[in-house]
Amino acid sequence: MTTTSGGWERTATVPATARARRLARTAWRGREQDPRWVRPALFGLLVATAVLYLVGLSVSGWANPFYSAAAQAGSRSWEAWFFGSSDASNAITVDKPPAALWVTGLSVRLFGLSSWSILVPQALEGVATVGLLYATVRRRSTPAAGLVAGFLLATTPVATLMFRFNNPDALLVLLMVASVWGVVKAVDTGRARFLYWAGVFVGLGFLTKQLQVFLVLPGLGLAYLWAAPHGLGKRVRHLLVAAATMVVAGGWWVAVVELVPDSWRPYVGGSQDNSFLELTFGYNGFGRLTGDETGSVGATNGWGETGIGRMFNAEFGGNISWLLPAAFVLAVAGFVVTRRARRTDGRRAGYLVWAGWLVVTFTAFSFMSGIIHPYYSVALAPAVAALVAMGAVDLWRLRASRVALPVLAVVVALSTAWSFVLLGRSSDFLPWLRWVVLVAGVMGTAGLTAAGFVRGPLLRSLQQAGVVAAAIAVLAGPLAYSVQTASTAHTGAIVSAGPSSSGGFSMGGGRAGGGGGGQFSQLFTQGRLPSAPAGGGTTTGQAPTGGTGTFGGGTRSRGFGGGGGLLGSTTPSAELQALLEADADDYRWVAATTGSNNAAGYQLATQEPVMAVGGFNGTDPAPTLAQFQQYVADGEIHYYVASASMASTASGGSDVSGEIAQWVEENFTATTVGGTTVYDLTAGSGTTTS
Repeated sequence: MTTTSGGWERTATVPATARARRLARTAWRGREQDPRWVRPALFGLLVATAVLYLVGLSVSGWANPFYSAAAQAGSRSWEAWFFGSSDASNAITVDKPPAALWVTGLSVRLFGLSSWSILVPQALEGVATVGLLYATVRRRSTPAAGLVAGFLLATTPVATLMFRFNNPDALLVLLMVASVWGVVKAVDTGRARFLYWAGVFVGLGFLTKQLQVFLVLPGLGLAYLWAAPHGLGKRVRHLLVAAATMVVAGGWWVAVVELVPDSWRPYVGGSQDNSFLELTFGYNGFGRLTGDETGSVGATNGWGETGIGRMFNAEFGGNISWLLPAAFVLAVAGFVVTRRARRTDGRRAGYLVWAGWLVVTFTAFSFMSGIIHPYYSVALAPAVAALVAMGAVDLWRLRASRVALPVLAVVVALSTAWSFVLLGRSSDFLPWLRWVVLVAGVMGTAGLTAAGFVRGPLLRSLQQAGVVAAAIAVLAGPLAYSVQTASTAHTGAIVSAGPSSSGGFSMGGGRAGGGGGGQFSQLFTQGRLPSAPAGGGTTTGQAPTGGTGTFGGGTRSRGFGGGGGLLGSTTPSAELQALLEADADDYRWVAATTGSNNAAGYQLATQEPVMAVGGFNGTDPAPTLAQFQQYVADGEIHYYVASASMASTASGGSDVSGEIAQWVEENFTATTVGGTTVYDLTAGSGTTTS
């Protein structure tokens, strides 16, 4: 503030401490029009989410060693960090783009290699996702709806699982929610730059998990094309520019990989021709929909029954389906409530974008014939949470009508019945809880139904009692599953949320308590996965492997003594670890072994580069036999650690890993170290001994 006195100008400044206090009050109170309880409630939600996601985080150890080893590699080599290599000497990349590894690799570089430094970034991404979902829903609904949406997302069991795990899905979900935030704000303000930011977020999502992020595009495009406050031509132009920003944000890295000579970069893991485009549209793309995945781990149609009920079955149900029926019903209710709104109504645009996300993703996951795991369903969680929160709050605001509360009662009854079924699948887990849910659900349904037909003093009491009972019925099940998930160790390549369920997930070591039957155990009984271990080493979080067995229909008999396998890493014995670490600086790779998960265990134990022959499945043609022989001739690989071979000729994958294993067996002397068969590749050829 400037004043004049005696011809001199004086500027009265607010002390910095006063400005800081004012900013703090503003941050605590939030928007002027918001009730005073909103911002404290938001902070409480974020703190509670952080506690759920961070406490006891290291119980899962390396979690998914496949990605942990890549993070370790990225902390040692900027080239490995940029390309997403499995090892610091850059033999081969992981079978995904590297955006998620950029985050964890930097964390390991800053804080050192530990379970904490690898897993904390995912937990913080989860807290950020909850906060961003609140902001997005709150913008087009109410603060209460935003808080409910954030709570529902935070306590969705599969979200709790993936925000405490180091798969790329945590960053993917954050970027997907960010893209919706951009579109909603663009519709709300009329400023196209927020739409372009949405395109950037989708592009970065592509660099996280490739085509999966595109499942949100129909909802994003439809919401903006329908509701943006511009003429049709301008809306179309804005969408085209947003598409261009998406291509640039996701395509620059792809261009580098495709244009750089092959000899200057690691092999693209998961592809059969060293091409990221082939990986994108093949193994990780349309192959996931059709089941035609060259080099896959389970052959065509080996991933369970497809159909509209897949998200509700024993594999996926406890992870995501608690509020799926409610989300579909409340989405329809939302469109009915906003049916007379003007074209640019932001609330209806919110329903469009979230319903588009839900329907497209649900359909894709339900009918895809290729590789699919229960944790993929985390991509549904934000849409389910947003639709349930928005729909329930909109109906509650219309509770004076005779229709709104009975519809809410139907939603509560449906959710209660389904929660009762899901809890019944885990009969050993809090067996009393399903009866509490049932009683509360009956009370909530009755209270809300009755409140829709009475007036006078009884009305408010029925409404309040109905809401409290309904909240217990709807939230108790997923909340209990989330707490159980957070308190349980999860390791290996395939994990699932919640306690074990009858007929549910089973893939050795995915979570404590195991599980029954299901799609993965069917692969064992059908002879599509190797059987018992051949011996040696300690395996963690993996499927059993064996010296001789069938995999994907292709017979492989080149297995050696040694731990490790397709879906988890090996913890080497102290003797083997000491052997690998000896003179490690003299070699580009201290060892080579079949499969990225086998290599990950040795690499994380020694923190030295280990070559993953054949990539994740052992089915990539990298390195070729001639290249491997040249590496050995040049003295760049010290040891070959034997493991069960996993190549699947029936899936069209390469058998190079088997050829390399056979060449090593025939030309070098085998020794046993700590129960594992090892070949010293620097000792010259010799006779293989038992």
